[in-house]
Amino acid sequence: MTDPIRVAIVEDSHDIRVGLRALIESTSGFACAGAYDAMEPALAGIDRFTPDVVLIDLGLPRMSGTDGIRLLKSRHPRLALVVLTIYDDDDRIFQALCGGACGYLLKKTPPDRLLEGIREAMAGGSPVSPEVARRMIALFRDFQPAPKDDCGLTPHEIRVLRFLVDGYNYKTAAVELGVSVNTVAFHMKQIYEKLHVHSKSEAVAKALRQRIVS
Repeated sequence: MTDPIRVAIVEDSHDIRVGLRALIESTSGFACAGAYDAMEPALAGIDRFTPDVVLIDLGLPRMSGTDGIRLLKSRHPRLALVVLTIYDDDDRIFQALCGGACGYLLKKTPPDRLLEGIREAMAGGSPVSPEVARRMIALFRDFQPAPKDDCGLTPHEIRVLRFLVDGYNYKTAAVELGVSVNTVAFHMKQIYEKLHVHSKSEAVAKALRQRIVS
């Protein structure tokens, strides 16, 4: 007999959370290792009872699923983190995968495919919904590497930009840098002007395209 795959759930919708728990607990070879309505209790619970796979919604109250993914990955590098969300926009997909998620499934995924995705993540794979896979392929198709160009950014501005590429937000980047959020915001204003962009996602995309950070 092999041990069941221990799955934790982070989902703020009561009905969806209960349904996922029922699906996992009623399926041979799976066990629910906790069901949480927010990331804060999930972090504490997963630190105590580490599961094999975590299903994570992105639209959570207080701490976002993306920030939680980054924290969980830093605390438990071998933990398989799978996004389960309604969002399929480029920015959320990019931030979740850069933060450490190994898979990205939409909530309309059929139960049998969801279970298959959990097994795939447990085996070291990357379960992705077809719609998300198409967006990822389109992003790579449009990505044209260019010669490295720092656009006149200072070493400190490049360091700030690297944190954003790694999935940090202004607040968490400020903590890592030991500065205020306002200081990070000031540097980002300078970065936007030098890169000629207007949003964090545009800055991150240009930083990777022009190999400002790697």
